[in-house]
Amino acid sequence: MDKKLLSLLVCPVSKAPLEYREDTQELVCKASGLAYPVRDGIPVMLESEARQLTAEEKLEKK
Repeated sequence: MDKKLLSLLVCPVSKAPLEYREDTQELVCKASGLAYPVRDGIPVMLESEARQLTAEEKLEKK
């Protein structure tokens, strides 16, 4: 994920910054508790496509 692009993207729900997780190919927002998929290098920034973070994921520090 391009760092410049990542610095421009925010969560569409909370407007908080996102964190890229390469292992799961997701953009994670701790504020909203959502993880947005990255498919073929393209972030899918739709709330309907996001998954809820687990309690453990919300507590993880990266």
